[in-house]
Amino acid sequence: MSVAPFLFKKFRVNQDRCAMKVGTDSVLLGVWTSLEKKPFSILDVGAGTGVLSLILAQRSSATSETVGIIDALEIDENAYEQCVENFEQSPWGDTLFCYHASLDEFTKEIEDKYDLIICNPPFYSEDFKTENKQRDLARFQDAMPFGHLIESVSKLLSEVGTFNVVIPFKEEGYFIELAATFKLFPKKILRIKGNPSSDIKRSLIEFSFRKSEPIIDSLVIETKRHQYTNDYINLTKDFYLKM
Repeated sequence: MSVAPFLFKKFRVNQDRCAMKVGTDSVLLGVWTSLEKKPFSILDVGAGTGVLSLILAQRSSATSETVGIIDALEIDENAYEQCVENFEQSPWGDTLFCYHASLDEFTKEIEDKYDLIICNPPFYSEDFKTENKQRDLARFQDAMPFGHLIESVSKLLSEVGTFNVVIPFKEEGYFIELAATFKLFPKKILRIKGNPSSDIKRSLIEFSFRKSEPIIDSLVIETKRHQYTNDYINLTKDFYLKM
C-alpha cells in the first residue's frame, strides 16, 4: 500500500520507503530548536525522511544568515535513499547532505565539530518487537542506545554548540543524568501534553557543555480534538498547511 507524501507549506516529504513517518515529535523538535546563534553546521542524527533537516533548512533560510551545511545521518538503506530524494527535491538541496552510515562509523570518521546536533532517537525500550524489522530498527532504543547517542554527540559537538533531542517524559530524568556523565547539561526543557487533562507525553531538551539552571516550559497541543492551542499554532504555522 502506498503512503502519500506529507505536504508542508514550502516542501514535501516522501515517506513510503521509511519505517517511521512524519510525526508531531519531529515537527515540534524542528520548530522549537533555537537558531538564535545562527549555527553554521548542523547534524541530524537518524534522519529518517529528513524532515528535521528540512524544517531547519526552511527556518535558517528565512534569517539574514543561512547555515553553511546541514548534514544528516541514516543507517537504514531505504530511509537513506528517500532522505536523499527529499533533500534533492527541496529548495535547499545545495545545503543538505545525507550520509549512509551508523553513528559509530560516522563519529570515528568525521573530524568536524557541529554547532547544532538534533535527534529524534529510537526510544521504545520495552521487551517486544514487531514483525517489521525496518520499523524496529527505527523505533527501538537498542538500535541507538541513549548512552551511545550521548557519547557520540559529546565528541561531535563544538564547545559552544547545542544538542536538541525529543524523548518520552518518563525517560527525562535518566537521560539528563546520563548526559551529565559526558559533561552535557540541560539548558531548556519543553514538556508536551496532548490536551489539558492528559499526562505529559514528551520532553524536548536542549543540552550544552555549560552547566546552568534549565528553563522549563510546557506546551499543550489541543484543547479538544483538532482544536489546537495558540501556542501550538504559533510554533507550527509556518509549516503545516492548515495552520
